Amino acid sequence: MIFWSIVFVIGASQATWLALALWRRPVNRPGNRVLAAWIALIGFDLAIKALYFSEPAASLYKLYRFVGLFPFLYGSLFYLYVRSLTQARAPGWRDSLHLLGFAVALATKASLFLASDSQIAALFAARRNESPTLWLDIFLFGYSLSYVAAALLRVMRYRRGLLARRSDADRVSLHWVDTMAISQIVIWCIATARWITPVAWLDYPMIYGAVVMWMFTVGYLSLGQVELPAEPEPEPGTGTESRVADTDDARFPAVEARLAQLMQQEQAYREPALTIAQLARRSGYPEYLVSAVINRRFDGNFWEYINRHRTEAVRACLADTNDGRSILDIAYACGFTAKSTFNAAFKRQLGATPSQYRQQQAEQRARSAGSGE
Repeated sequence: MIFWSIVFVIGASQATWLALALWRRPVNRPGNRVLAAWIALIGFDLAIKALYFSEPAASLYKLYRFVGLFPFLYGSLFYLYVRSLTQARAPGWRDSLHLLGFAVALATKASLFLASDSQIAALFAARRNESPTLWLDIFLFGYSLSYVAAALLRVMRYRRGLLARRSDADRVSLHWVDTMAISQIVIWCIATARWITPVAWLDYPMIYGAVVMWMFTVGYLSLGQVELPAEPEPEPGTGTESRVADTDDARFPAVEARLAQLMQQEQAYREPALTIAQLARRSGYPEYLVSAVINRRFDGNFWEYINRHRTEAVRACLADTNDGRSILDIAYACGFTAKSTFNAAFKRQLGATPSQYRQQQAEQRARSAGSGE
């Protein structure tokens, strides 16, 4: 167990550093402070396990069993992290409801934590003969994974909102949260496999070894996150405006013409962080009306609408023999903020990658020049 103790000490050290860094980080402060508290709990959990596995003792047994209940907090803390991240607000006292699973698990082990030193010594001596609490494991897996699923649903909803409001949604789409969730699910699958089919090498320390690896992943991803826009609060009168926008408003043609002017003459799409609110202000029309026109007349959300104009601008540059810039330089100049988003949008619209399209244009010009001689 010495090997795992060393691994857990490394993980606890990483957790301490990471929790402090996240707590002090000004970007996405409410979410990062929830994540910092969560990481600190994991670090404490790993530190206790490192002590216990290096030299098991009755004096550590009660504390060891206590931190063994921490996984009942991890799923709910992940959900609170995602919610705080997307809403840009810290949890309130009502969120203590999300600690209910941990409270229930703690209550089931109350007799252990209230036991005398002599009773703990007897339990420690007989620990290898303890019967597993399978029903508690089932509750833990279901409870925690339901929170992970709820967090992912919130991420999906947040992404849909971003695509409807921002042209740089690819930069702030919470991809690191996907990785965090998938990593957690993998850890729960390892734990479930150990529970269903005992395998010699798939033991309890290995599960927490996976947690240590998850810790390093979280550190790499969370410290590189960009600032996220909060989910907007519903504005007064939204219901009425939405009902108007659901029909063919008489202003639709005027809004459509104004948008065409902004895209073709003023080339508003070249602004990398353009939002629908900014576009609406420049158009002189309400945001809900601009959104309705884009959705109904241009067959897509705001993000798709802007990227279609950006792709067309890139296409024109690639077809221009006098434009010697690299493909990425052209893409960024036309408003794209990520290579992957640009490549996907270009291929979806034109059926070829940017490099293939530029090569096709060069070959077409060569054929035309040859036939003209």
